[in-house]
Amino acid sequence: MKPFLITSACLLLCKCGWFLAAQIRGRNDLADVAWGLGFILVAAVSVVAGGIYPLRGLLVSGLVLAWGVRLALHIHSRNSAKGEDPRYKKWREEWGRWFVLRSFLQIFMLQGILLLLVATPVWYANLNAPVPLGRLDLLGLALWLAGFCCEALADRQLLRFIRDPRSRGLLMTTGLWRYSRHPNYFGEVLLWWGIWLIACSLPGGWLTIIGPLTITILILKVSGIPMLEEHYQGRADFEEYKRRTSAFFPLPPRRGV
Repeated sequence: MKPFLITSACLLLCKCGWFLAAQIRGRNDLADVAWGLGFILVAAVSVVAGGIYPLRGLLVSGLVLAWGVRLALHIHSRNSAKGEDPRYKKWREEWGRWFVLRSFLQIFMLQGILLLLVATPVWYANLNAPVPLGRLDLLGLALWLAGFCCEALADRQLLRFIRDPRSRGLLMTTGLWRYSRHPNYFGEVLLWWGIWLIACSLPGGWLTIIGPLTITILILKVSGIPMLEEHYQGRADFEEYKRRTSAFFPLPPRRGV
């Protein structure tokens, strides 16, 4: 219990630091950069606090490190050349005089709590006694690799599209985005289910399903697809794209719709 409390305390303190940085810079979208880095912190602190250094824990921590660094660099590169993300701008206007307090609680502290839930398979693997690697670990690693490659490629394609002056005002509908409106989100969800499978080999490891379930619900129903697509509602080109393209799972485009 103590290693988990240490991990949680370190994460929440880090979120306080990100909150202060966001207020100084006037950009709450720093929380997006902090998302991937927060998982790296949880992985690192839990493995050290646990003091066991199990091979499975080191494996999932390494996977989280690779994913978190790539994601943070991508988001920083994407956001650095433009203003605050429209989602955060909207909250800045809606929250009025309660903006600072609600930013602290509803963005940074809430993100920390959700992050701990999503990372359940990671800190669980770091805090449990070693169990030999097996077939579930290989299957989980394969799912993680597929998800990581899908997310990274989709992000790369979108960033290249956004930076092309000829794409101004247009929708990204090519590459992986031809088969899914959110292939990057699909990849992220898939890789977390892969990490859960790796944790499943541990006694009671299946209970860490709270992690992939949380990220799946967040992306499908809360802060992922719904919030992003709200920005495009009513656009004729988006409605056409929406009619023919799967929202999440990559599927062949629908014809004659």
